[in-house]
Amino acid sequence: MSASSTARRIAATVLAAGAIVSAAALPAAAHDDDRRRQSRVEISRVQADSPGRDNRSNRSLNAEWVEITNNSRHAVRLDGWSLRDSDGNRYRFDDVRLAGRSTIRIHTGEGRDTRTDLFQDRRNYVWDNHSDKAVLRDDRGRTVDTKSWGHRHHR
Repeated sequence: MSASSTARRIAATVLAAGAIVSAAALPAAAHDDDRRRQSRVEISRVQADSPGRDNRSNRSLNAEWVEITNNSRHAVRLDGWSLRDSDGNRYRFDDVRLAGRSTIRIHTGEGRDTRTDLFQDRRNYVWDNHSDKAVLRDDRGRTVDTKSWGHRHHR
């Protein structure tokens, strides 16, 4: 076997091995890219129908809520972010810092804001019990996450 023939065989083997390694690494790279595209902040839970009678008491209004979760390790400032329903009701976050790996609950009624609970200070229900859509937008108006339930009939 000549030296040039051996060199060609080695080059072909190296190229084939490189192709195999690249093909094996592709799904992992694609998966990492998907993870980067997923939002760090999401609407994790919604309780649109407060337990008991809908009597518009503050207790009943505060039993209607939306939870926002930060899935990253790093805190996120929610200043200027908004939470909206299908009818256009909007809650705007002001001076809110959501710690890493934490959840905050946004209640409809009146109350004193804390690290884990925020209050919209409304006297009427926001979320439709049977069908609605919660939309979380960042400070630039970009949709970060949505959560829908039921089926709305449009006329």
